[in-house]
Order: sequence, then structure tokens, then C-alpha cells
Amino acid sequence: MPKYYFAVASRNFLMNEEPIEEILRERTNHYKDIKKDIDFWFITNPDLLQSFNLKHIRKQLTEDYAAIISLDKKFVQWLKLRIGFVAIGEFQSNYIFSPNIKNVYF
Repeated sequence: MPKYYFAVASRNFLMNEEPIEEILRERTNHYKDIKKDIDFWFITNPDLLQSFNLKHIRKQLTEDYAAIISLDKKFVQWLKLRIGFVAIGEFQSNYIFSPNIKNVYF
């Protein structure tokens, strides 16, 4: 079962107050340059996040939330330093992320 790492915050914060689109676009371009498969996803679907049983994180969020999920622990740790006001953590899941998931952006 793969281990995923995440940074989660209010949807408004990630989409309107932080340059998350620019950060993810730059990372995507870097991956294309080095011919690496995408290993991160921006998720705005709260039902999907709830399915990962992250109750301890959901209790801290009072608004709609979004998350960046990655297979790369260092990337998520870097996001915490870069963005600041996010909660980070990890989980294991048999769920397989792909570019075709609804509400996943990168």
C-alpha cells in the first residue's frame, strides 16, 4: 500500500491567498524537463479527503478545505515551509491517484 503525504488548509487560503497554482505549475514543468511522472495532486473534493480517515485534521478545519497530496515527503515538508499555514501528515491507501480524478488539479 503506497504512503501518501499531504498539506491541507482552507480552500480559500490555498486557492486565493497563496500562489499555489504557480508553485504546482513550476513543479509540473520541472518534472516534464527531467521526464519524471507527476507524483502530486491538488484536491478540492472534501469527500475524497474524508475517505482517507483524516479525522484529526478535519477537526482543525472549519471551512471547506483543499489539499496537496504527494508521494514525495520532502515536497510536502517544503510546502509547509513555503506556504506556512498548512497542516501536514501522511496516510496509506490503496486508492490510486491519476490525472482523471474529478477535482484533482496539477
